[in-house]
Amino acid sequence: MKAGRRLILPLALAATLALCGLAYVSLATKEVTLAADGREVTLKTKARSVADLLRAQRIDLGPQDRVDPPPETPLAGGMRVEVRRAVPVNLAVDGEVKSVLVAAGTVREALVAVGVALGEKDLVYPAADEALRPGMDIRVVRVREEVKEVEVSLPYDTRRILDGELLVGQQKVVQEGRPGKARQRWLLTYHDGQEVSRVMQDSQVLEAPVERVVRVGTQNQVSRGGQVIRFSRVVDAVATAYSYSTGSVTATGAPARYGVVAVDPAVIPLGTRLYIDGYGYATALDVGSHIRGNRIDVFLESEEAARRWGVRRVRVYVLD
Repeated sequence: MKAGRRLILPLALAATLALCGLAYVSLATKEVTLAADGREVTLKTKARSVADLLRAQRIDLGPQDRVDPPPETPLAGGMRVEVRRAVPVNLAVDGEVKSVLVAAGTVREALVAVGVALGEKDLVYPAADEALRPGMDIRVVRVREEVKEVEVSLPYDTRRILDGELLVGQQKVVQEGRPGKARQRWLLTYHDGQEVSRVMQDSQVLEAPVERVVRVGTQNQVSRGGQVIRFSRVVDAVATAYSYSTGSVTATGAPARYGVVAVDPAVIPLGTRLYIDGYGYATALDVGSHIRGNRIDVFLESEEAARRWGVRRVRVYVLD
């Protein structure tokens, strides 16, 4: 029993000495660096913790201020203690704009402090690594990408073949065109829910388009009554007739007479010389309220002749 007591006493003494040593170390003078309120100083202190150091230096912390390392951290020689004051910033994120007080060194740290998590592709303005400034406007843009597959129509081409057997202005469809189909894959990018870009990643033709084939007339002369008539184009029109009962002066001021026809100026400009099958040579000098599109009104000398003419389809040659 006595031997046991002899062993316990040295151990207790050693523990006491160790605690005294720790107390001595904690009370010993330490050299630390303190950064606060725009100043950074190196000082010697016997403070035991960061909180003791701040009290000794009369540095008060506001509710949103932050100190690194935390106040409860034991103070050690060579340590750097930084006080970050909370500053007001304007934050726009997720459709909300608010003013917040935050103690941070960078924009990224400020977002972490207020609980804003950034997605992998989200954008931050200013840049996340930019130093925080009082009154700074910070905007977070949520970026979302979506892959979308769609079927689209492929337009067909038109191939024109010159044909000397057709008159200039005439066309004949040899083969009707047919649109094709394709499946496309697009990458759509959204910023705060609004589409800002789409990039086609792939396109697969499901059905090739069929081209339209048209024969185009090149023949620019015909023979009528032993005469060769050269023309620049042909207009197939519906022709009616009028006489003096509608007036003796045309829209251009020229007197009404045989060889004067009314036209739609959008199809045949006024003043154009013409040759009309079944009528002869004529000049476009008049207009009419019912003359629209491929329609003409030829002048005849009598009402009887106009009635006999009636309504007929004619070929109009626009002369060179």
